[in-house]
Amino acid sequence: MSDRLHTLSGYLYEYQKSIAQPEEFWSRIADSFFWRKRWTKTLKWNFQEPDVRWFEGGKLNITENIFEKQLFTLGETPAIIWEPNDPHEASRTITYRELFEEVGRFANALKAKGVQKGDRVIIYMPMIPEAAIAMLACARIGAVHSVVFAGFSSTSLADRILDCKAKVILTSDGNFRGNKKIGVKAVVDEALEKAPVETVIVYKRTGQEVFITPKRDFWWHEVIEGVSSTNKAEVMDAEDMLFILYTSGSTGKPKGVVHTTAGYMVYTKYSFENVFQYSPGDVYWCTADIGWITGHSYIVYGPLLAGATTVMFEGVPTYPDAGRFWAIVEKHKVNQFYTAPTAIRALQAFGTEPIEGYDLSSLKVLGSVGEPINEEAWHWYHTHIGKGKCPIVDTWWQTETGGIMVSPLAGITPTKPAYATLPLPGIQLCIVDSEGNELTGNGVEGNLCIKFPWPSMIRTTYGDHERCRQTYFSTYKNMYFTGDGVKRDHDGYYRILGRVDDVINVSGHRMGTAEVENAINEHPKVIESAVVGFPHEVKGQGIYAYVICDMSNRTEDNLINEIKDTVSKIIGPIAKPDKIQIVPGLPKTRSGKIMRRILRKVAEGALDSMGDTSTLLDPEVVEKIIEGRK
Repeated sequence: MSDRLHTLSGYLYEYQKSIAQPEEFWSRIADSFFWRKRWTKTLKWNFQEPDVRWFEGGKLNITENIFEKQLFTLGETPAIIWEPNDPHEASRTITYRELFEEVGRFANALKAKGVQKGDRVIIYMPMIPEAAIAMLACARIGAVHSVVFAGFSSTSLADRILDCKAKVILTSDGNFRGNKKIGVKAVVDEALEKAPVETVIVYKRTGQEVFITPKRDFWWHEVIEGVSSTNKAEVMDAEDMLFILYTSGSTGKPKGVVHTTAGYMVYTKYSFENVFQYSPGDVYWCTADIGWITGHSYIVYGPLLAGATTVMFEGVPTYPDAGRFWAIVEKHKVNQFYTAPTAIRALQAFGTEPIEGYDLSSLKVLGSVGEPINEEAWHWYHTHIGKGKCPIVDTWWQTETGGIMVSPLAGITPTKPAYATLPLPGIQLCIVDSEGNELTGNGVEGNLCIKFPWPSMIRTTYGDHERCRQTYFSTYKNMYFTGDGVKRDHDGYYRILGRVDDVINVSGHRMGTAEVENAINEHPKVIESAVVGFPHEVKGQGIYAYVICDMSNRTEDNLINEIKDTVSKIIGPIAKPDKIQIVPGLPKTRSGKIMRRILRKVAEGALDSMGDTSTLLDPEVVEKIIEGRK
């Protein structure tokens, strides 16, 4: 692990080198991987189109860097430790050699079903090892995987199938979540009425009855029966697509973020080893779902490329009780633990009793991901889980960045509660004002941009390159705009202040306000709606909806419940508004634009700082909304 940084001075030296000579810096790191053919040009880029290419001309397969490169030394090392939803069910440990065989077998099964290089495969599965096997099997044969979180509705799934023109769906009969058994195949069947595919492969997880459509639907255990595990990896170009992952935007339609093979591989391994200071033999656990980028980069690809042992957990933090996380840490002697502030705050609400009696002494590093962690949660996590001795890596990054961009390096960077601290080597951050002027020096606040490419960055939005340009590269010239506000303090540390666009961060998952509004407006009694985020003590941000309705034949309570159900059906339970206020009108400018600033203030309860409302078409509507909130 020659690219591991061990001291603060080592980090500062590497950082300066990475900024002064970025191509030499990344070339050196990329040289530690196995290539079928070395690249001819390290980097070619412009941010106008945008067009970014790393390691051009290089040929490789990411799975050969997980398996063939490491099997000789790591064959019997646990690759994945899987912990089921029900603590009474046995956990599974899969070694690198076993994982290699399972991936090869399933890769061959996919090929037998006609899947070829470049075909899109949707993975809509619970958190079981087969979901990771599916991702790696796709990468092995050059198919493009698109994992869809298995809590999304059939409409959300159908939108994604249509957008990426998927050929195959990999799913399960159902999944377990806490004390519930959830039908998954039924959701897929509903989605396929609007968005058909050629093949569906179903993993038997819960044993519930499912409907099998002949010639289209196949059981997982049947398609791999008697299939050889010997599979020759497809040779991929450095810039060939590895996966598409859909993320909410500020407009209604989800956008398919495209990541390519080589740059993503190089950056996820490098960032994983350095941020978490992983050492051979450590047990690392990230509690995310593989339906999100955190699961892609820091459950599957980053850890496995580094030869790590990665824990996968199917369940929820509070089942069967609020001590479940700590029971798993003790059981598997977890060394690095990476979770979301939402989970930390939810567990904090139970007090320290659920922690008592568990041995957490194996923990060396704690991590936080998905949204800025508030100071109170940071201190609770540090004191009660880390016992004051584990550094907290408060990581900032995005689906679009592919890997962690700003974070302390565990045990190297001095931490500060609620600060993501410093950028990783190779990451050139800048803060700009609303006109795009760079704010230099410390003690400044503005919009967070990145002015130079990094290997794992977004290449395009699938099928709509113009949308990629508009969203990330058109706001400020020659810069990638993150959509986040930021503050750089007097020590040069970065504190992320949250979204500056119409995106709400609910429990670390981005929800476009337009997407939620569109779902609310599907209810026949809804005339118009406006959605904003508001501070929520567990989720970070909650969803507050202002809705104008036709109230005939409905009570307010009935209507509110119906609207929540509508959103659940269209997007998924994750997008259900926390508060719905029925209003007589919305505050609009004379040009018809909704003044969300005012609605945010009302939602937050900041009623004495409304600002100027004189430009509104009907200023009185604000009084009525405030009255209704009270």
